[in-house]
Amino acid sequence: MSNSEPTFSKPLQLPLSQEELDRINSYLSTLTPQEILKWGTEHLPDLYQTTAFGLTGLVAIDMLSKLTSNPPPLIFIDTLYHFPETLELVEEVKTRYSRDVLIYKPYDCNTAEEFEARYGQKLWETDEDTYDFAVKVEPAKRAYDELGVKSVITGRRASQGGDRASLKPLEVDSTGLLKLNPLFAWNFSLVEHYVKENNVPRNKLLDQGYRSIGDWHSTIKSGEGDAGERAGRWAGKKEKTECGLHKDYFAMKAAAKKRDQELKAQQEAQSSLATVSPSVEPTAA
Repeated sequence: MSNSEPTFSKPLQLPLSQEELDRINSYLSTLTPQEILKWGTEHLPDLYQTTAFGLTGLVAIDMLSKLTSNPPPLIFIDTLYHFPETLELVEEVKTRYSRDVLIYKPYDCNTAEEFEARYGQKLWETDEDTYDFAVKVEPAKRAYDELGVKSVITGRRASQGGDRASLKPLEVDSTGLLKLNPLFAWNFSLVEHYVKENNVPRNKLLDQGYRSIGDWHSTIKSGEGDAGERAGRWAGKKEKTECGLHKDYFAMKAAAKKRDQELKAQQEAQSSLATVSPSVEPTAA
């Protein structure tokens, strides 16, 4: 270690001050993704990797496999609406890297049918924010609470645009969770080159015209001239750039709770109407 290289506590002491966070980011911004990952495994407390098995997450998995024999555990949020090809990729990664994957699903739901019995049909169309909270945000927070997660590795990159354009190597979200973005400075070409050079497993849908893959109901193939890195995600919703995992948790929780209360009130009202029987005959004049 050179004399000029800054030192940080191992593990980092939480909560981080803004001054310390800025100091860390100033240092990490000068490192390669592999160096950022190595630093993360040495300094971040209770570190896990949350991944939907997109290309960047897969690159991080591959890099970690070469950096350490004990990489951070993997967490996968199964929304119940993933493409079959995505679920196949999960199994391929488990085999290729001899990794276990901790899978979390929407609360008290194991199938899409169970989810729809609770929330109704096509919740992603009727109330998108509640859908995002139910299938992604709540399962992720439950995973973090149950596993004692304090830090996560993400696959986000600044070149993906939207809310990610000003991404830094290390962030702290509204819950105090540390988020390490090791490939924050890489563009798609660098990611793609690494995948090819290292024979990293990838989603088969990428060879069928898809560029970014989420739930089957809101992902379409990239159209002609639509070259954005997340092209095809949330079709027809140009203002949407995040699924909820990287939004304010407390705001989403409050909105979801309000929606749940409204839904219960509607169900109770309908139930009350159904039990009212017009048993009284009108009185003759």
